[in-house]
Amino acid sequence: MNALALILALFAPHPALKPSIQYTLRVDSADLSGWTVEIRLRTTSETIRLAMAAHPEYDDRYWRYVRDFASETPGATVTRVDSAVWQIVAPVGVVNVRYRIALPPAEPGLRAAWRPYLTPTGGLIGGPHAFMYVLGAEDSSVLVTLDLPPSWAIATGLTATRDPHTFTAANAGALVDAPILAGLLRRWSFVEGPATHHVVYWPLPDAKPFDTLAFVSGIRAMVHQTIALFGRAPYRDYTFQFEDGAFGGGLEHRNSVTLGVQSAELARNPNAVIPETAHEFFHTWNLLTIKPIEYREIDYRTQPPVASLWFSEGLTMFYADLLQRRAGIPVRDSTRTAHLERLIGSYLANPAYARFSAESISQVAYNAQPGELGDYSASTHQQGELLGTMLDIIIRNRTNGHRSMDDVMRRLFDQALPPDPLSLRARGNAGVRIDGRVIEQAVESVCGCDVTPFFDAHVRHAAVIDFDRYLAMIGLTTSVTSGPATYNGEPERDLRMWGFESARDTTLRLVVNNPASIWGRAGLHSRDRLVGINGAPVRTWPELRAKLQALRLGDTVRVQVQRASGPFETTVIVAGFERPTVRIERLPNATVAQRRLAEAAIF
Repeated sequence: MNALALILALFAPHPALKPSIQYTLRVDSADLSGWTVEIRLRTTSETIRLAMAAHPEYDDRYWRYVRDFASETPGATVTRVDSAVWQIVAPVGVVNVRYRIALPPAEPGLRAAWRPYLTPTGGLIGGPHAFMYVLGAEDSSVLVTLDLPPSWAIATGLTATRDPHTFTAANAGALVDAPILAGLLRRWSFVEGPATHHVVYWPLPDAKPFDTLAFVSGIRAMVHQTIALFGRAPYRDYTFQFEDGAFGGGLEHRNSVTLGVQSAELARNPNAVIPETAHEFFHTWNLLTIKPIEYREIDYRTQPPVASLWFSEGLTMFYADLLQRRAGIPVRDSTRTAHLERLIGSYLANPAYARFSAESISQVAYNAQPGELGDYSASTHQQGELLGTMLDIIIRNRTNGHRSMDDVMRRLFDQALPPDPLSLRARGNAGVRIDGRVIEQAVESVCGCDVTPFFDAHVRHAAVIDFDRYLAMIGLTTSVTSGPATYNGEPERDLRMWGFESARDTTLRLVVNNPASIWGRAGLHSRDRLVGINGAPVRTWPELRAKLQALRLGDTVRVQVQRASGPFETTVIVAGFERPTVRIERLPNATVAQRRLAEAAIF
């Protein structure tokens, strides 16, 4: 037996242990309240368990909307053994299962781009909102057939077959991580790196026309820069799924992304959604391939806290901005200097960063109730982007400009996705997972320097970043002034408080963003249950938001809340607040070498 045959034999799955799994998803144009899923299994065991997967970031708990779960196999019995798990006991052989997903009522406002929907002209289906998976057979390949209205086209990251309505997935993880956009779609394609990329747009019936050539060209330029950074893509085929009428957020997947767009915004600026698109696309590398050590492949249980999201999200923010600039796409801040000035100003205005480490903020970013940081709010995206920027400066300084954060990203990508395609086919993405130590080691291997003090101070513990210390390495310094916060030239009201509707008791609870805000100084605390404002009951976040937005400087507000210790009432006088302004300036003694480093970092 030659070496290749031996490797194939060692890693080849045993076919007798892998049941055949076939799915059929049906959408009836006469009933758009949901869809029906049929599963056909060929089993070697009398007991089968099916579960609905929990997404690691947004677990929408769609097991709540499963209806009419049943098996059509003679002699089969069905039991629900957990909120998200069903058990079927049936004779060994072919087992048929059927259930329906009854979509929940639409929430007010714009829909989240990753949440499913159905309309007469199309919808978003599939993924963890539709497909259950077989516990114990997570590595089994599956076949998916879509029975949809005849006029609907299909766009998905699932693997196509000769039948345009039938797809395959290599395993359960790939199945639930590939949402399906279907309907009256517009589609464009291009090749980069050398993967094929599809840009798919589902328009509302009254969609505004926009420059589609500029729209697709901007996406292609961003894709080109991203693949140029890493040298290769972790996929062969990629699909951008744009949904008109959803808000601008998105959700990354292994070889696709769902994104909300507003056609009116695209009519004004064809590149309006490039910032969000760049962010979610970069996650294909930095999160889904360079994967946190805590991430599971697929699970029906809630994802445990992830300590390295400051890197997965923050460095993704860093590159979403940088790669657009490299691609020549106009961005919000005219220069990288202006961008950094704005970020540092926001960072210095928030006392949370002096109180909580990057890892502790990361651990409450997903799947945690608001208010986990008490009367503080912090962004792992912003904190991580600034940490990544300082690390980039350290690397450039220590290597005389020969290396940068680009080299760290490539190193981590190569560790996570080894270039041996045979091992990937056999074992899946079995490369190195990241945590703080792995990231630290990657930085040190690139710069040949000791960054343990940096990681100890800012990643594992809480210390305010000394920006001038690092900017001085490239001949720069900050000038920080403080003054009344303004918006569009007018004094800004202190509205640093918001509310969330708790699933535990269906009441509206407060989140105080800053204990120094007018709300914090008045004695209010995060997770206080809001009873009313000025004697009027307030039950939802939109109601509270409307009342806050109606306030004017000098207004007096009575706030009534309920706590475990009893009722509490306080009076708040609406006022403004102070905000720091940051300017980055060149040091008068900056050397030529330092100026070159700053220019290379696009400051």
